[in-house]
Formats: sequence, structure tokens, C-alpha cells
Amino acid sequence: MIRLPDGAGGVREYSPRPARTPATPGGAPTSRTVFSAAHVVADPYADTTPDGPAAVDWDATLAFRRHLWAQGLGVAEAMDTAQRGMGLDWAGAAELIRRSGAEARAVGGRIACGVGTDQLTGAADLVSVRKAYEEQLALVEETGAQPVLMASRALAAAAEGPDDYLDTYGHLLRQASEPVILHWLGPMFDPALDGYWGSADLDTATDTFLEVIAAHPDKVDGIKVSLLDARREIDLRRRLPEGVRCYTGDDFHYPELIAGDEQGFSHALLGIFDPLGPLAAEAVRILDTGDVDGFRALLDPTVELSRHLFEAPTRFYKTGVVFLAWLAGHQDHFTMVGGLQSARSLPHLARAYELADGLGLFPDPELAESRMRSLLTVYGVPR
Repeated sequence: MIRLPDGAGGVREYSPRPARTPATPGGAPTSRTVFSAAHVVADPYADTTPDGPAAVDWDATLAFRRHLWAQGLGVAEAMDTAQRGMGLDWAGAAELIRRSGAEARAVGGRIACGVGTDQLTGAADLVSVRKAYEEQLALVEETGAQPVLMASRALAAAAEGPDDYLDTYGHLLRQASEPVILHWLGPMFDPALDGYWGSADLDTATDTFLEVIAAHPDKVDGIKVSLLDARREIDLRRRLPEGVRCYTGDDFHYPELIAGDEQGFSHALLGIFDPLGPLAAEAVRILDTGDVDGFRALLDPTVELSRHLFEAPTRFYKTGVVFLAWLAGHQDHFTMVGGLQSARSLPHLARAYELADGLGLFPDPELAESRMRSLLTVYGVPR
């Protein structure tokens, strides 16, 4: 038995699961395109501060990407899961893109990389925003990765209405050499993105978003929607031009959205597929056979863990993701760039351990239990 904090000032006993859920590495799913947005591994020996440059353990970071590729998943690189704008600055993200792009070429892994404007500091006008996007787009295309045009805090601050979004994205899409993924990240993930696409009214914003796509359908491979609203995503994907994919970023409703209905389905680009990698890949391979029930039976039980990790304030979900990577043995420490390991409470982390253990996510349950006990000791939880 292990004693876990109950969130009410006490402790409760939990009996760890003795075995893991078996998952066999395999090829990429064929019925859906599936990306895992991957976290970065910090260098715990670096003498840095939360507001200093990110110190990254490149060997461990790239090893985790090889782990995801081995499962048959694509890697979505330098996205918000990698703490862009929350510890990882553009210099660090650029290095991450270069290194991961080279690794993807070496192993034949699929990779898409975030393109943003986070090299800008302070207020910026629309011309500066466009140039910042262009710089990042050029770098991603040089690596051979697929670009993901991310939502920009600077654009949200500078734009005066929908026309500024139409002009900015239209310019970028015209010069993109290959089709890109457009990313709509909601304010629950980043409050600075409130009112994106020129309106706080989501129906109006959706119309502008669709107008961007309709003007350049040949330059848009798909859209990544992270609004945590399943009905809105379904309505949106039904309005997409033929050939433009919807990649769900909804970490609350992903099984039903990926399974789809008689009118279509969503592909996936998800932060929760970082800790769920092997299980998620196995579930989608089951879906490849047409076995929707088998897919849902494997993936539906993971939603409770995902909802827990992504509970408000949602932007701190990364702490739980890295915590589970440590427990699973993918890294040797629970340290994050920007000091973000402190962003979630001990009861929150304890519940994450319990849910992940119950799903059999840990390759070595005894290692996970030992590491959980060591963290409890640091926090003063009595044995």
C-alpha cells in the first residue's frame, strides 16, 4: 500500500496495480493521421532560473521522440506541450526543431513543427508579426517538417478585427511551399488568445477561420482545433472544404471525435497522446480494422486521466505530462524548464499517478511506485 494525499488535508491508502497494460510497437495507423505533441526534458543540472533561458537535456528529449515514432505515432514538435511561451523561448524552440527534424529524417519519423511569433517581445505591429511568422516558417520548411501555423499572442494583440487575420494568414499561406496545419488554440490553454480570429464570439470567429481556409484550400492540409468543445469541432469539420482534415486537439472528447460518425471523423494532434502514446497507437490500429467498439473500449477509460491533467487552469497540463514521463522512466527526474514542476499540487499529482497506474501505463510499475514514494517523502507525507 502507498499513502496518497486526499486533497482535504489527510491521506488515503492506495494499492498499486501489479502489472502494466501490454502494448506492442507497430506501424503508423492507416485510417487516421495521429500526432503526439511531445514535451521537452529539462537539464536538471543547469544553473538557471524560471525566467532564464531554457536548459534542455537534448539526449533525453530526442529519445522520447524516438519512443513515440517507435509506436507508429507522428510527433508534433515545438507546440505548447513543449512549453513554448512558458519556459521555452524561440531560440530554444528553433534548436528543438532543428534537432528533431534531423532525428525524424534519420529514423523516417513523421514530424510537424509549430510556427509562431514568440521571438517578438513587447508590443508589435502587424508587419513585425508577419515577419516573425515568416522567419519561423522558413526554418521549419528547411528541416523538411510540416509547418503548423500556431495562434500568435502578438497577432491577437495587434489585430483590430477579422481583416487583419485574413490578410496575415493569407500572406503566409500564399508563400508556404507545402500545405500547412492551421492551429486554433482556445483561451483555456492561453488566456492571451481570447478573441482570436477577430471576435470573442466563437460563431463569428469560426466564420473568419473558415474564410481563411476557403481562400487557400490547396495550402491547408488540415486544422487543429483546441477549444474543448466537441459539438463545435464536429460542426466545424463538417464545413471544411473537401480534402482539408480536422485534427482534434480536444483532450476531453478525443475518443468520440476520432471514432467519428456517419458524416466524418477527426484525426488527432493531442498533448494527452504524450503519456498515452503506446496505448493510443494500439487503439487507433484497432480502429483501422473497423472495430470501433474495440477502439472505444481501449481509449474511453483514459479520458478520466486526461480530464484530470487538463483541468483548470488548463495551461498547466504540461506539469502532469512530464510527471508521468518521469514515473514511466522516460526521464530520470521531475524537473521542467521554467520551474513549471511546481505548477500543480501534490494531491493533483498523486491522483494523476493513481489514474495512470490504474490504466497500466507504466512500463515498470515498481519504478513508478518507488518514484512516487520518493516525491511523497520530499513533501513530508508520512509512510
